Amino acid sequence: MVIVDARGLLCPMPVIRVQEAIACLPAGSRLQLVATDPGVHADVPAWCRVHGHAIIAVANNDDVADTIRMWIRVGGPCDDAPK
Repeated sequence: MVIVDARGLLCPMPVIRVQEAIACLPAGSRLQLVATDPGVHADVPAWCRVHGHAIIAVANNDDVADTIRMWIRVGGPCDDAPK
């Protein structure tokens, strides 16, 4: 599983980091986002809906105060991958 550490980053950077990480992952792959910006609760699910990915689970404040973890399932092929 790919882990994207976006702790300390504010919008839009967590979404950009997720986008970069997902760019060429095959459909069905899973990614974990670790963030501290509460905006990810709205921003990442909205981005996922637009791009065909799915939020599998969300956990708040699990090991460190203000830490948010999101698990994302990649939904489609990487059509724009560099060749």
